Amino acid sequence: MKASDLFVKCLENEKVEYIFGIPGEENLDVMDSLLSSNIKFILTRHEQGAAFMADVYGRLTGKAGVCLSTLGPGATNLVTGVADANMDRAPLVAIAGQGSTTRMHKESHQILDLVNLFAPITKYSTQIREPEVIPEIVRKAFKVAEAEKPGCSFIDFPENIAEMTIENHFPLKVQQASLPTPRPQKIKQAADLISHAKYPVILAGNGVIRANAENALIGFAEALHIPVATTFMAKGVIPFSHPLCIGTVGLQARDFVSCGIDRADVVICVGYDMVEYHPYLWNPDNLHKIIHIDSMPAEVDSHYIVELGIIGDLSESLNELADETPVVDFQHTDNLKQLIEEEFSRHADDNGFPLKPQKIIWDLRQAIEDDDVVISDVGAHKMWMARMFQSEASNTCIISNGFASMSIALPGAIAARLARPDKAAIAITGDAGFLMNVQELETAMRINTPIVVIIWNDSNYGLIKWKQEVHFGRESNIHFNNPDFVMLAESFGAKGYRVNNTEELLPTIRQALKDNTVVVIDCPVDYSENLKLTQKLGELICPI
Repeated sequence: MKASDLFVKCLENEKVEYIFGIPGEENLDVMDSLLSSNIKFILTRHEQGAAFMADVYGRLTGKAGVCLSTLGPGATNLVTGVADANMDRAPLVAIAGQGSTTRMHKESHQILDLVNLFAPITKYSTQIREPEVIPEIVRKAFKVAEAEKPGCSFIDFPENIAEMTIENHFPLKVQQASLPTPRPQKIKQAADLISHAKYPVILAGNGVIRANAENALIGFAEALHIPVATTFMAKGVIPFSHPLCIGTVGLQARDFVSCGIDRADVVICVGYDMVEYHPYLWNPDNLHKIIHIDSMPAEVDSHYIVELGIIGDLSESLNELADETPVVDFQHTDNLKQLIEEEFSRHADDNGFPLKPQKIIWDLRQAIEDDDVVISDVGAHKMWMARMFQSEASNTCIISNGFASMSIALPGAIAARLARPDKAAIAITGDAGFLMNVQELETAMRINTPIVVIIWNDSNYGLIKWKQEVHFGRESNIHFNNPDFVMLAESFGAKGYRVNNTEELLPTIRQALKDNTVVVIDCPVDYSENLKLTQKLGELICPI
């Protein structure tokens, strides 16, 4: 068989369902081999969109999303999405065609050292130099990408290797190592530390979702009656409606949830990565005793000095710790949860226009089901979504937070609909981020993936304006003009709606979901609320 045929069989062996990408001259053989495969190739309109789709697909399924490009500019277009997935701990395997090995030793058309280019933004980066090593390379790429903590692998596949003939080579057995059992001594030490605390708080990170440890986390919190704060990337690991959920950390300003963490004498960090919310923001004076519960030892940081660590399977660690820790009457701020709920519902009946961010989020929450998937792009709207969107289940509000790249929402929503075809997928994006990958509207229409895109339209880089006004009291070069988003959507064959008054938003979102096609909603937003929020949080007085 051809080496490219063996390569595709190895991908099938890894249970790959979709490959997102763009064909080119240097991946001709792989593309031809895919014709006889059950793997579906999703032709995208830009390699960055392909990488973002693989990113979100991997994050939602736990299986590595796969993206494919040709060499040179095709491969470099993958970089942003690959870096985003790697920093957000999403399993992804990126594959790029490459020029023949007979011309890689010299200056040659479109040739780049892709292995070294991708090495800093992946867990594993390699080139296939002989067809015999294809099974090992593919198996290792997926094993490394999917292993805790997940991330990205990159495979460089030269065109002359792809067309070679090879016999008697087959895919390798798929295996993944199990996480270790937590050490009993560490469990006992943590139980003793918690039992002597006055006000412990749990800080849950995205690792809880990756480990499917949501039930164990909730059971642990309920058994000991400890409040839970989550990072942006862990929204929904405990339902917002749960009485022990005190909201989401992530804003650099102090918020209501910060009151709970500020008061804590012990912070129990579960599946938490620093990239989600750096500890200097919540432990500036190193006054908290930290218990680190994760699959790997803690990162070294002067604001994250761990009192003790429990390393191993998260569910097992939490269950054993709950059993070992005596129930204590911890001192809680009983009205903190009530204050948070009142804050989130304050603008439910606000009819101001353009719409306030709080009102957009409130109406969105009323329109969709608890298990529908919302993908937030990066911008001012991300800060509002992260703070105020009330997630009732994990992986229902996807936020790019480690690398925090703009333009993930539209391609991400396409991937979400493919990963969860029976759930609605809603992209929340700014006007700037939307236009960075607007071409993927055609992809969504062509492959028939109904999604809803809600554009927060303010004709400027709202988050940068917010930062400029806070730091300097003035703005600099952040305004731009937009096309007619309704006409733009219709030109792709999608539906377009424009919100002309506040009362139209909720019924428009509901209608868009019923339309069962690709829908773009142009929603004017009033970002004067940004500075009001900054001022309000700056004056925040925590309840006693």
